[in-house]
Amino acid sequence: MCGKMAAGKSTHAKVLAQAKHAVLLVQDDLLAALYPGEILIIPDFVKYSARLREALTPHITALLKQGVSVVLDFPGNTRIQRQWFRALFEGANVEHELHFIDTPDELCKRQLKQRSAALPAGSAWTTDAEFEAITVYFQAPAEDENFRVVLHERR
Repeated sequence: MCGKMAAGKSTHAKVLAQAKHAVLLVQDDLLAALYPGEILIIPDFVKYSARLREALTPHITALLKQGVSVVLDFPGNTRIQRQWFRALFEGANVEHELHFIDTPDELCKRQLKQRSAALPAGSAWTTDAEFEAITVYFQAPAEDENFRVVLHERR
């Protein structure tokens, strides 16, 4: 999955996994279970998500080699993050799709506010400033990366 925060990646991943009869792996769920209360700032996320990718790589590769379709609800929002995706499908010698959910910032921000409204009182939520701080790192997939991109434009 590739798309800005609150672009609709997780929703799309669930639908895709069901349609493809695939195993769905959700980074946010795994991180929350493994490191509860430990991811407080962006460097924490970077550190723990790297550990998770390293631990899961042989397992995902094995699933793919066995012909099991896998949908990764992991961000592929930078070239570096997408290198991990490439290592997985090339390591298993299988086809791939990179689903790019192209969503304008204003729609993402509206969806963040809607998501936050459903949280219990006192829960942490993502502000517009945090969205902006994270979005500066976003890199749309480029042609020279040679991914099979499936584009989903949301307006």
